[in-house]
Amino acid sequence: MAQNKLYFETAKEVAEEKGVSVEDIYESTRKSFIYGFKKKYGNTSCEVVIDPDKNELTLYAKYQIVEKINEEENEELEEDAIKKITLEEAKKMAEEKRIKSNVKVGDIVFEAIVLDDKKVKTSRRKKTSDDDNEKSNKEVLSRTDIAAAKNVFNQDVKARQREVAYEFFKEKEGEMILATITNIDDKKVTLNIGMNTVAFLPKSEFVDSDKLFINSNVSVYVKKVEQTSKEPRVQISRTDKNLVTRLMENYIPEIKNGIIEIKGIARDPGDRSKIALYSNDENVDAIGSCVGEGGSRIKEIVNALGGEKVDLYKWSENPEELIPNSLQPANVTKVLEINVKEKSSRVVVPDDQLSLAIGKSGQNVRLAVQSCGWKIDIIPTSEAFEQGLLFPESNSN
Repeated sequence: MAQNKLYFETAKEVAEEKGVSVEDIYESTRKSFIYGFKKKYGNTSCEVVIDPDKNELTLYAKYQIVEKINEEENEELEEDAIKKITLEEAKKMAEEKRIKSNVKVGDIVFEAIVLDDKKVKTSRRKKTSDDDNEKSNKEVLSRTDIAAAKNVFNQDVKARQREVAYEFFKEKEGEMILATITNIDDKKVTLNIGMNTVAFLPKSEFVDSDKLFINSNVSVYVKKVEQTSKEPRVQISRTDKNLVTRLMENYIPEIKNGIIEIKGIARDPGDRSKIALYSNDENVDAIGSCVGEGGSRIKEIVNALGGEKVDLYKWSENPEELIPNSLQPANVTKVLEINVKEKSSRVVVPDDQLSLAIGKSGQNVRLAVQSCGWKIDIIPTSEAFEQGLLFPESNSN
């Protein structure tokens, strides 16, 4: 009983260490005992009782008492089939106290199997005839059988670890997690993402501005999780625009609780992100809440992105407001030719604001288009005058 108590105490420790439930450990134990039984007896006519409340851990051989036996039935028992014994055999086993007494045809009886052959050997005393009888009357799993069972246990626990890890990360798909960098080489960064699982960040999924050092923690976005014969394959990214969304949710409670919504987002990883924000509460300023006092909140996000700039602008259902907002920090003179069906527009900007509105290599207007969802054709004020699209009296902000 003391030995069984130790098992249940150890089971809890192993479960915690391996990141599985104690019920998983019990199930792996059950499978390993059945395997050890089958290795010795060639069948699975047995039952494992695991009762933590009673500290009971017992393997039983299982028999059905019949009048006559068809030997072929016992030679190759199907899975979960019960081995047959005659009433005469059962009575003899009962006399030897291997099974219950008062047996009859039709009964299903159980015989406890000794799991450690040391229990049926004498220790530091002269062996007696009673010892011989005890040894011959008890069914014993040999050390070889027990070793094989232990291998099955270890394999089953590892398999369950992989299942638990897969289930855990599958729920994290589309979410952000914190990982620890364990190795960096020319092609990839290796990270410990928890649950005894390693993931790889290829060069295409991080940017040069990322400050990545061994043993440092870094936020990554979980793009996809696949089950394999080993640990789950977790595809992670530092360049996905959804990483910015998850960081915003993490650092800005008003976004997490739905007061502020991210209506649109576009990103050039490592350089700039542009985000459209909308407040569901007229008393809450979407931009100010996200910037934070003294820029504290937005600085946290910029730092988590390795110094990437983050532009915020106010969302509006009115394209005449939304489109100019999306082109910030440039000023817009007027929005012309709004085509709601095609979601396209022509925008006039002051001549000295043209390069700012377009941005380096077209970045500003490209991110504006991607984040607000409208096509934007930008022309300077002078050209709008020449084309007759704008008249002197209309030239106002």
